[in-house]
Amino acid sequence: MSVTVERKEIRIAPDPTRVILKSFIPRDKHRMQQIFNRILTLTDQQVNKHLEIVMKDFQHRHKKFKQALLNHYKIATKALDNEIQVSEERKLLFGAFFSNEYSIESAAFFNPSMVPHDDQNNIPGGATRFVMSLRAVGEGHISSIAFRTGIIDNDNEITINPVSRFVGTGKHAPNKKYNKITFRKKLAEIGCNEYISDQVLRKLDLEFDIFQLQKAIDELCDINLASTKTKETFNDIISLAKANYALNYDPNSHICERVLFPFAHTETKGLEDARFVQFFYEDGRMVYYATYTAYSGNSFIPQLLMTPNFINFDSMTLNGAAVHNKGMALFPRKIGGMFMMISRQDNESLYIMISDNINFWEKTELLYKPSEPWEMIQIGNCGSPIETPEGWVLLTHGVGAMRQYCIGAILLDLKDPFRVIGRLKKPLLTPNEEEREGYVPNVLYTCGAMRHNDVLVIPYAMSDYKSSIALVNTKKLVHEMKKG
Repeated sequence: MSVTVERKEIRIAPDPTRVILKSFIPRDKHRMQQIFNRILTLTDQQVNKHLEIVMKDFQHRHKKFKQALLNHYKIATKALDNEIQVSEERKLLFGAFFSNEYSIESAAFFNPSMVPHDDQNNIPGGATRFVMSLRAVGEGHISSIAFRTGIIDNDNEITINPVSRFVGTGKHAPNKKYNKITFRKKLAEIGCNEYISDQVLRKLDLEFDIFQLQKAIDELCDINLASTKTKETFNDIISLAKANYALNYDPNSHICERVLFPFAHTETKGLEDARFVQFFYEDGRMVYYATYTAYSGNSFIPQLLMTPNFINFDSMTLNGAAVHNKGMALFPRKIGGMFMMISRQDNESLYIMISDNINFWEKTELLYKPSEPWEMIQIGNCGSPIETPEGWVLLTHGVGAMRQYCIGAILLDLKDPFRVIGRLKKPLLTPNEEEREGYVPNVLYTCGAMRHNDVLVIPYAMSDYKSSIALVNTKKLVHEMKKG
């Protein structure tokens, strides 16, 4: 090919020192009570001594450490329905026994996406400040979404900003209101028992919150409807409600200090492969969206994130017959008044979904099937399409022999993205000797590139372990695709 790929000597590797503070709640309530009872037997002197050790060893590793321990004390006593009147020192020690650290990126740090930062002030001319999201994996293969920031200057030199020692999970809040019609449709999609669901929903107004939903379920439990099947359905209903939530961070914290860690039951095992896009509405309003896969350990569902500033996030379920499978990516604006999204409906080909509502997707159309040997097992998107004067540049990943993942590209018509007007016959990026070794060998993957001046900036993962960045001249790439 006439396209030259410049691989930068940047390595974004997992950092085991990045730890969050979690509550530790044993499943066995009897065991929890025994721990409580043992701590209660300690004298005040022993409590102060042990607390001093805890503070010395751990306080410097977390912001607002004492407040976190007190919160974990409350969580533990609530689980036992046994809040007791003790000194603050004993509460702090209780909280420490029901806390643990979790290293969010100890195992791997990969599948990045990149978008322009919402703050482009105080940088050199011709430079772009960016936000990079990455999939962080720790113990138990639990995935979360972490961030890095940096600047690419006018000469295409890239600087990744230093990373803070601290990292936190933010404050969670349930979605304020649910719509009964929407909620009923989603319950049907996930296979909830229709009769039991209706028993709950008929007790609710057209708009309701999670507390009203829980009250309706509690009332049904009180009138002896709670068979095993009913309880399972109730759990599914509450899990769906909790899959829609808000996440708020301290605005004074740095973006790299914020991590989106599993919260809802539907994402117990992780938030996988976020594809961020800077989205512009017709009125000029800008917001960041990201699709990600919520994995419970048994099943996965596509979710949608929305944030105006990487401080406040809303996580929402995606709905409709076209919402299934992994790897969805939004176009960065509406086309013909409609939202559009790249998806994979059949596990092997690319499709375009279309909707007038970003939360509901019913229509889909085949876009591109695997055609070259390097993509014959399956093909998927590598993030949102990137707009150029010549068309939409869509990076793809193709899976070929030996399950090797390569990055390719196709070109879509600007006004009619269902038309493929160009493509690369050969991969743009294929794993080299360094890149083919890792947690999952022979895999190059990105969740979203960014256009900077005349180049395409492609952050990419090396075999699901660490990440790097490559640059490609956009005009030369488009020219090569049109030849194909």
